[in-house]
Amino acid sequence: MKNRVELIHRAIAIIAQPFLKILTKNRMSKLKKGLKAPDFEGFDQAGNKIKLSDFKGQKVIIYFYPKDDTPGCTAQACNLRDNYADLKKQGYVVLGISRDTMRKHQQFINKYELPFSLIADTDLALNKLYDVWGEKMMFGRKYMGTNRTTFIIDEKGMIEKVIDEVDTENHSQQILG
Repeated sequence: MKNRVELIHRAIAIIAQPFLKILTKNRMSKLKKGLKAPDFEGFDQAGNKIKLSDFKGQKVIIYFYPKDDTPGCTAQACNLRDNYADLKKQGYVVLGISRDTMRKHQQFINKYELPFSLIADTDLALNKLYDVWGEKMMFGRKYMGTNRTTFIIDEKGMIEKVIDEVDTENHSQQILG
């Protein structure tokens, strides 16, 4: 474990995950395996312009998550971090996308030593492009939010796999398995 806060976040995520699956309604994206992944342009934590088309010829993991530095999102990011060498060995580039600002992404990366880029989607354009923004329900309350979803894109820019039932603690295994 990198630090005590990370340990606490992981413990909360483990305890809360079964309840969140029951209490939240996860809507699946219309994007499916075999479809061309929509190209996008966004800015990462350092202000660098990132375009999906820049990664043509490489395999890309695009994971959409609700919010930096929350228990489930931290567990997911840290699982990808802890297995990053294996993901790279398999030829994957990892890109995380959430509504958080570039500044918040940089703080999140620094705090947990994340080795991959996080793209700021403050206007929800990428969430909507990938059809992961939608109605959710928790504890009987409806609200709009990001449905945690991961897209595995092949070297030709085609969607190879969509993971919409994300196991935040074992996400790398879902990708590699």
